[in-house]
Amino acid sequence: MSTSPPPRQPTTPLTLEEIRQLPAVVDLVTASRALGIGRTRAYALARTRTFPVTVIEVGRGYRVSTAAILRLLDPTPLNS
Repeated sequence: MSTSPPPRQPTTPLTLEEIRQLPAVVDLVTASRALGIGRTRAYALARTRTFPVTVIEVGRGYRVSTAAILRLLDPTPLNS
């Protein structure tokens, strides 16, 4: 008898304060969570180069600059 995996928990978008605490570069799933974009949509946007901020391809994965996310979401300067 096989068991099914537990249902996925919905993820809530990150707050600006949580985003400010992230490392300089994050994976695509973390970036999508910060922007309130679902995982599947994020990968589709990255593949078509239409993700809202610049995506860096590293090997088989994607990385996103936290500073770019903050510039998009927070109009105040990073050093304020």
